[in-house]
Amino acid sequence: MPVVLSRDEIKQIFAHLKGVPKIMASLLYGSGLRLMECVRLRVKDLDFDCAQITVRDAKGGRDRITMLPLNLAETLRRHLVSVKAQHEQDLEDGFGTVHLPFALVRKFPNAAREWSWQYVFPSSRISYDTRTGTRQRHHIAEGLLQSAVKNALWGAGITKRATCHSLRHSFATHLLAKRYDIRTLQELLGHKDVSTTMIYTHVLNRPGLALKSPLD
Repeated sequence: MPVVLSRDEIKQIFAHLKGVPKIMASLLYGSGLRLMECVRLRVKDLDFDCAQITVRDAKGGRDRITMLPLNLAETLRRHLVSVKAQHEQDLEDGFGTVHLPFALVRKFPNAAREWSWQYVFPSSRISYDTRTGTRQRHHIAEGLLQSAVKNALWGAGITKRATCHSLRHSFATHLLAKRYDIRTLQELLGHKDVSTTMIYTHVLNRPGLALKSPLD
């Protein structure tokens, strides 16, 4: 069974997070993103007007659309202001390119410098792309968020064996508790088969646990 955090536990975890890790963790819980889906987000994937996020080349090689939490929109906008300033400085310094998927670098040679293709969560330093030998800014390392969430769990005194993926599990379970349609949830999570999504109904039902213990 997936490890699911209660709403109160989610609040406790977020109270021990700050900065970029808190924004990323908010997307895992508020949008149901997988860890690497969050890490690889590009600026063009965020649609503030429609309050949605396009997840590109997700598990199974498919794209999908999920919600962009309204409560996170302004924080994300402010974050992107600083990321854009950094990108503009990189361009001035003779860098500013980013890795492009598939054959896009040949089809659109200037796209690698465009703002829309930059990572929402870029690395703090410029490094060599081993595939091309180009010095450019890659996305943030996923281990940074994993460590931040682990420390937040410890700081909050939560003993569940939770990870970053537990935030996605909690997203699904809490939406089902609000009576979201299972098919809609399947689309938001990007599950190929609805039977994968159905596991969260088992978390909610918890057969037998609705009864009172004889000790109570």
